[in-house]
Amino acid sequence: MTPVVLGLIALAAFVHAAWNLAIKKAGATGAMFLWLSFLVGAVVYLPFGIASILESGADLWHWLGFASVSGALQVIYFLMLQTGYRVGDVSVVYPLARGTGPLLSVVFAMLLFAERPSALALVGAAVVIAGVVTIGLAGGRSRMAGNRAGVLFGLATGVIIAVYTLWDSAAVTVGGMPVVGVYWGSVVFQFLLMAPLGLRERGRLREVATRQWGLVLTVGVLAPLGYILILLAIQMAPVSLVAPAREVSVVLVGLAGWLFFREPHPVQRLIGAAVVLAGVAMLAGG
Repeated sequence: MTPVVLGLIALAAFVHAAWNLAIKKAGATGAMFLWLSFLVGAVVYLPFGIASILESGADLWHWLGFASVSGALQVIYFLMLQTGYRVGDVSVVYPLARGTGPLLSVVFAMLLFAERPSALALVGAAVVIAGVVTIGLAGGRSRMAGNRAGVLFGLATGVIIAVYTLWDSAAVTVGGMPVVGVYWGSVVFQFLLMAPLGLRERGRLREVATRQWGLVLTVGVLAPLGYILILLAIQMAPVSLVAPAREVSVVLVGLAGWLFFREPHPVQRLIGAAVVLAGVAMLAGG
């Protein structure tokens, strides 16, 4: 991968970690918090989205198809992840989702897009995924047997991650869609699709908007930005390399959980971080 691609992935990792920590700090990952965040993203990126669509001359019907399906997949992802957190331990659901997603992305990118990463890159992808699982399961392996529902939802969420990654990758490569334009459209559809859930309890919606407006703004701006950076990287490098490399953000989230939230098992987190970085180095060399 080129320095530009690595730079985009690195910046996206910091952005991704920042908005994930904002959600953790908010302690509100419900539909209303997400819906308000989608509203912020739809409004903030509106001028950039429209400008990129007009500049690219993209076919509006094709744009509508790519954006609407992307938005639907993202909503399924968020709702499935929340359900997984509700029925199982976060330390089980999150690593399985973030490890399964890039693994499947690599496999299906090779099958669907005829990508042929080098042997070193494939080893690097496997090492990254192993490191992600090591970080996420720090101290949690003994709970796996008692979290069958969490395991199932974690794996299912990983499948959705792979599907939306491949769909959006096809949109900006094969489909020729503008990155900002197509993902802005996706955020708009996320907002529209989540409206029934977001408006279900208007009193609590007002409370979330008042008390957590700063965190809502953080997630609303940074979540689309992080993914836009990844889609830009995918335009320049195979998705089979970018998908696992982006999981370096898990290193940042895992270390931040230890440093700022006093989560346990720092040694296993540091070992997992070293494994992920080694895998990213292999991807860069591949």
